[in-house]
Amino acid sequence: MEITFLLNGETRSVEVSDPTQSVLDWLRAEGLTGTKEGCNEGDCGACSVIVTDDGGAKPLNACLMIMPHLHGRALRTVEGIAGPDGALHPVQQAMVDHHGSQCGFCTPGFIASMAAAHLNGRTDHDDLLAGNLCRCTGYAPIIRAAKAAEAAPAPEWMRDTPIQLHEISSGGEWSAGPEGGRQPPFLPESSDALAAWYAAHPDATLIAGATDVGLWVTKQLRELKTVAFLNNCKDLQVIEETGDSFIVGAGVTIAALRTAISDSHPAFAELLRRFASEQVRQAATIGGNIANGSPIGDSPPALIAMGAELTLRKGDTRRTIPLEAFFLEYGKQDRAPGEFVESVTIPKSAPDLACYKLSKRFDQDISAVCGALNIPRDGETITAPRIAFGGMAGIPKRAAALEVALDGQPFTEAAIMAALPALEQDFTPLSDMRASDAYRMEAAKAMLIRYVREAQGETSILEVQP
Repeated sequence: MEITFLLNGETRSVEVSDPTQSVLDWLRAEGLTGTKEGCNEGDCGACSVIVTDDGGAKPLNACLMIMPHLHGRALRTVEGIAGPDGALHPVQQAMVDHHGSQCGFCTPGFIASMAAAHLNGRTDHDDLLAGNLCRCTGYAPIIRAAKAAEAAPAPEWMRDTPIQLHEISSGGEWSAGPEGGRQPPFLPESSDALAAWYAAHPDATLIAGATDVGLWVTKQLRELKTVAFLNNCKDLQVIEETGDSFIVGAGVTIAALRTAISDSHPAFAELLRRFASEQVRQAATIGGNIANGSPIGDSPPALIAMGAELTLRKGDTRRTIPLEAFFLEYGKQDRAPGEFVESVTIPKSAPDLACYKLSKRFDQDISAVCGALNIPRDGETITAPRIAFGGMAGIPKRAAALEVALDGQPFTEAAIMAALPALEQDFTPLSDMRASDAYRMEAAKAMLIRYVREAQGETSILEVQP
């Protein structure tokens, strides 16, 4: 198969024999070895590159990107961040001036992330660089460098635009025929095309951001025979507003969702700020985060607590279910062969929602417990609470017994404390490397106490300023 994209400003048409080859492996085989392989699972950021598509420029992990993802997009590696005449990019010069590099292994990834932020005018450096790991220099001089470069204009050579494939005379479409025993990948342009194809190929693997599927290839060494890449299904990347809801397409990225709901759902947006890293948030989709059925996915507890609904599609048939009904048991979801997540419907308002993520690191870590508490009141009386947790069972799950125990009770710490034993009817958490069963249970109970105290005006420790 042949794909066409921009590489450091130049058009490239590339024959790809393996439809699941990572961009990182291809780059290094091409001699572009500035992009490093560190963890090879999207954690360290050493492989960060800049990718530009219709949504603009963004930093992404090359180890998780798969070659067909590049079709029609623009890719810029660290070799292309300096100017054509060798002039350093402002962030490169700032890293030199502020002594931001020591061993240098992580530096190309930092430069890519910083250059993407600089191009977009972003100054939330702590968030944007949380996905780049440095073990030598420490972050202080790197952050100083990022701040020092803020006022410098973005170089013109960095302003890539995606390729318009209909203008490419050759190499702009997939070649036909199986290669190496695999089917050629399918690259649908719409959800209608995807639905028809997936109904006919129900055993295929759907690849959106590949932040999960990419690990199947790099870590589990799976050989995926039949795949479809969904990044060109633009109609799945839309957020529609109705009178009282947002209808969020399954292909909307976590980064885009966070921006869209920051005013209406600030607690959920703050949770999404801690979702992996900027590189992952710019690739991972809300549909993928739900469909993979992880018991520790960050978005499902909050969505369940808000009363979100899921729309599933198979061919021309759609059905809508409460999101909590989608998760049946560990590794099993209510999804038929050939059926895919099309959208999730979120209420526009959930003023009583609070989201708490407990993990060993604040940034880029997997939850030990993720709690989403939505406890409305009529005056001082609790009415129809919705409470959901991740990390407490084999699926993200509502605390049904606790909800019953709280419903109709006064919104006081004493009433909350009296209802907490009901949580032990809802969950029997497991012990693993992240937390023991007892710790998880006590942590979940503590989130209820934190909720009522914050509602009564107590300041969160995360808001205390030095």
